[in-house]
Amino acid sequence: MCIMASILTNAMKRLNISLLPQIRAVPSNTLTNDSSSLLITKKDWKFPPTYTKPREVWIENIDTIEEKKVGLFELHPQVYADMPRIDIIHQNVTWQKKYRWVSWAHTKTRAEVRGGGRKPWPQKGLGRARHGSIRSPLWRGGGIAHGPRSGKTHFFMLPFHLRIYGLTSTLSSKLAQDDLHVVKNLELPTDEPEYLNELIEKRNWGPSVLIVDDTDFAPRNLTVAADAIQHVNIMPVYGLNVYSMLKHDTLILTVAAAEKIEERILHHLHSDTQQQEAKFRLDQV
Repeated sequence: MCIMASILTNAMKRLNISLLPQIRAVPSNTLTNDSSSLLITKKDWKFPPTYTKPREVWIENIDTIEEKKVGLFELHPQVYADMPRIDIIHQNVTWQKKYRWVSWAHTKTRAEVRGGGRKPWPQKGLGRARHGSIRSPLWRGGGIAHGPRSGKTHFFMLPFHLRIYGLTSTLSSKLAQDDLHVVKNLELPTDEPEYLNELIEKRNWGPSVLIVDDTDFAPRNLTVAADAIQHVNIMPVYGLNVYSMLKHDTLILTVAAAEKIEERILHHLHSDTQQQEAKFRLDQV
């Protein structure tokens, strides 16, 4: 067997046949449709990964219904391959729900309800309990003691590091579940909603999709098509949050958006921002 294996190996070398696929590295932001080799977009990170390897995802197209692999894109493992913390994700969702919640429940006190101006009966002499008003909380139709008062806010600030780890945990969960896709750009050939619906159905991106770009100026065809579909939303990078990512089943990032997310999260993960946060810190009792 060893002799046969060595003969086969020498024959393949003479014919220039390799058992491994030809992988060629190209500089960042360089894409090609050359089918003879599989191209990987290499990036020079300011904070390169130390113990884990970068994650690679396909760069897809959306200008045709049929899926085409434009290239491979590297994702930083500290942002897209972190260990998901369900407790931190839950804290972020609770924080986002509560900081915009204002309770308008309102009850009236004994001073605000109608009636009860005079003393119902004399203080002494009748053998009855002492009362000063029929609108006391002890009486039916009286005021409410310690009831809710309108305009009560439930706002609080989640610590900064928990907000950062909430983003990395959610992005990592989406990537691990194959619910995160990277596209080259957001240019659609038409503004018909039927095209976008068919694209989502063919790619298995449904039922709800969140599209994220690096700017808040999306192409017209995409905005017109998505405006007629309730379960498709467009968001810029600076608005990306845990609640919106969990609310949608699929997360679509452009190449520029994925790079900007990496850049901003890595900056905060490797920087000391205590002095900058001091002036925004609230006295929470």
